[in-house]
Amino acid sequence: MKNPHPLTALVFAFAGAVLVQACSGDDDGNGSGGASSGDPSTSGGPGGGTSSGGTSGGASGGPGGPPTNPDDGPPAGNPDGKCEVPAEAQAESIANPTTVVGNGTPESCTSDAFVAAVAKGGVITFDCGPDPVTITLTTTAKVFNDKPPVVIDGGNKVTLSGGNKVRILYMNACDPENGGYASGVPGDCNEQVTPKLTVQNITFVDGDVRLGNVQQGGGGAIYARGGRLKIVNARFFHNACDELGSDVGGGAVRVLDFPKGGSVSRPVYVVNSTFGGKKGFGNTCANGGALSSIGASWSIYNSVFTDNRATGTGANDGDGGNGGAIYNDGNTMALEVCGTLMEDNHANEGGSAIFFVSNNQTGTITIKDSTLRNNPKGKFETAGFPGLFVKAKGPPNVINSTIER
Repeated sequence: MKNPHPLTALVFAFAGAVLVQACSGDDDGNGSGGASSGDPSTSGGPGGGTSSGGTSGGASGGPGGPPTNPDDGPPAGNPDGKCEVPAEAQAESIANPTTVVGNGTPESCTSDAFVAAVAKGGVITFDCGPDPVTITLTTTAKVFNDKPPVVIDGGNKVTLSGGNKVRILYMNACDPENGGYASGVPGDCNEQVTPKLTVQNITFVDGDVRLGNVQQGGGGAIYARGGRLKIVNARFFHNACDELGSDVGGGAVRVLDFPKGGSVSRPVYVVNSTFGGKKGFGNTCANGGALSSIGASWSIYNSVFTDNRATGTGANDGDGGNGGAIYNDGNTMALEVCGTLMEDNHANEGGSAIFFVSNNQTGTITIKDSTLRNNPKGKFETAGFPGLFVKAKGPPNVINSTIER
């Protein structure tokens, strides 16, 4: 997306409200790039630490700062969200776990134990004692392409922390060091239907990855390329990636997905989850403070995005700054936001709530039963849609929703 040209306003009516859609002749310079060869974000040595409870004082101030206390954060999801969640987007069964991390004490729930469980694949649960526990990772946990689908269920008591030093989870169907290409169309890693990762009933804090403006960058908590990702009843507090970069994004979650014909039939599901949720707990990156993607579709239900920030400047011709909460770029893709609250997110350039650019204008965006408010204008936005910059097949389809300054 290059710097915006003058906009021509068109008027449309949605659900009794009059909104103004802006048409622009912008182009976008983002692309898919090639296959990566390993996750360069991992740092630290073997071993792991745990802490139950946490420190006081809310969110930390940046890399190397004090740990974020998850107990101070808001709950997962939007209590006012009433959208029906499709069966495919609901939580996975944990009736027969493959691995139980821990043996009943907080000390037994280590970084090493969790990383090994993810590498093995399958359903992962935790037995860390009766109280909430934070597992601080010393190295990034990797989902391998040739292992069973991974389901990580924290039982609403487990927090995974990057310690303001490392990315928390890494999944990449295009990474030959992650077990080869396990399924889908041979020879095209972007067509793989595996690996699959579901995170549910869990909190992610202080994930941090600073690699520069490179394809493997972004995704302080979770990086996913290809396969499938689902997020259910999760919280993301104070995760971060590079502050500057034209393409890098996703303080909390970064997704790259380039299936032939578009990603509409295989969206990333985000259900009943919170990104930030209150002042001091938001996620940050050059673009897409909470979520960032190229080529991916998203279906977001009954969730909350608050206090997320796109910290870059200069837009895609410079060092980013688009999409305070959500950054979507690609071609044939869809963004569905239903039953969701988005407020007090900030972008230095365009789209403090949502930045959505479909380069060939085949993409669609739908906002239903949601409230978007107090997402201040950066340098540009689509007229009539405060907090949004949209280049798509048509104007946003707004149903029974409030979009206001």
